[in-house]
Amino acid sequence: MTPAPKPESEALRLEALYRTMLLDTPPEQRFDRIVRFAASEFEVPIALVSLVDRDRQWFKARVGLDACATARDVSFCGHTILRPEVLVVEDASADPRFADNPLVTGDPFIRFYAGAPLELGTGERVGTLCLIDRKRHRFDPIDAGILASMATLVVEEIERRLAGSTASPARDESAVR
Repeated sequence: MTPAPKPESEALRLEALYRTMLLDTPPEQRFDRIVRFAASEFEVPIALVSLVDRDRQWFKARVGLDACATARDVSFCGHTILRPEVLVVEDASADPRFADNPLVTGDPFIRFYAGAPLELGTGERVGTLCLIDRKRHRFDPIDAGILASMATLVVEEIERRLAGSTASPARDESAVR
């Protein structure tokens, strides 16, 4: 198992994550509906909005997994936040970074992982929208593009929440008054 190194901008990344005030908060429909849609769209049993904290990844939204967090050093998402592209692991048991990972060799027995980083407007990647399955999958560039678009929806919800608004960014608030 190869734990992911910390990003060079780890202090700034954590500051951005903490500014979201999402860690350890109750479930919210705005995030729950995205993970349900992602799991359905890609026909996987597990989908998560994962926030990568200092020593753990915490799941703001989840479908198909009872755990609400795991250690960061065993997380796939810790690898995903290191780059702006979608990370795809079609067979974790054959990938040297993950083959002996306890999440691969034990519950939930991850074989397939695809994660899109959640990159805020500041450029900091605070977490992922990820898909997990207990069986291998093929995941092509079109799939990766769709997952990246779904991750953008998560980021928009985070930024909307930060702004203290539930209104759609396209909605003209002056027209409502």
